[in-house]
Amino acid sequence: MDWFHNSKSGIETAVKRDTPNDLWVKCENCKEVVYNSDWTDNLAVCPACGHHHRFGARQYIQLLLDPQTFREEDASIAPADPLKFSAKKRYKDSVVAAQKSTGEKSAVVSGTGEMEGAPVSLAVMDFRFMGGSMGSAEGEKIARALQRALDRGIPAIVVSASGGARMHEGTLSLLQMTKTASIIGRLRQEKIPYVSVLTNPTTGGVTASFAMLGDAMIAEPGALIGFAGERVIRETIRQALPDGFQRAEFLLKHGFLDDVVPRKELKAWIAKFLRLLTDSAA
Repeated sequence: MDWFHNSKSGIETAVKRDTPNDLWVKCENCKEVVYNSDWTDNLAVCPACGHHHRFGARQYIQLLLDPQTFREEDASIAPADPLKFSAKKRYKDSVVAAQKSTGEKSAVVSGTGEMEGAPVSLAVMDFRFMGGSMGSAEGEKIARALQRALDRGIPAIVVSASGGARMHEGTLSLLQMTKTASIIGRLRQEKIPYVSVLTNPTTGGVTASFAMLGDAMIAEPGALIGFAGERVIRETIRQALPDGFQRAEFLLKHGFLDDVVPRKELKAWIAKFLRLLTDSAA
């Protein structure tokens, strides 16, 4: 309980301040202040400007899969420190800090579940865990999710949110690109659908591998998607770049995506796409 004294007027004023600290959320894009309950109901999408704020891996799982159908797989897989990497902070210390802050073992949560009654294999990246960077553990979990789809003949879905390959593991993190891409090639040979969902941001080695290899590639509105950063590209080619050239809407216009889908419509869009493939194959 807080009280204050109005010194300008000389009047003693007692005010009880009992407003919860988490009552409001401010949009990072338009600065609109929104009730936390409304923010949650709107799936962290600003009702004023439509900006899609970051969503956690388990929030996407809850959004995409039917209630109580998710079965987590490979939950014990966690990053190792094969290079004993150390810069301003030791890699293993960064991993421990990320695990404590997120409650996850790695930057990927994966498993199986049902989407509108149909079985799927799902892997979701969590940007909160070291920027969603892809190390050996993350690549292995995504590869296993893709392999489960191949083994069981069910669709695979990967939701990406990543700053790219994890530098702390050097070439070992880059090897995850070929590992995941090779399984996607086998899925394609077996005509098993793979849907890639790109969220903000999807960059680096993730973009250069499994994120851009889907039978359907969709993104949330405004998602940043690219390999290298804008400054690096500009300084390399020494040319002016179009406004928003790494945003989802620009990529859709130029044929790199199949659709830009608001968060609330993701499940319905993917389920419809998978039904169309199933019906055409029947």
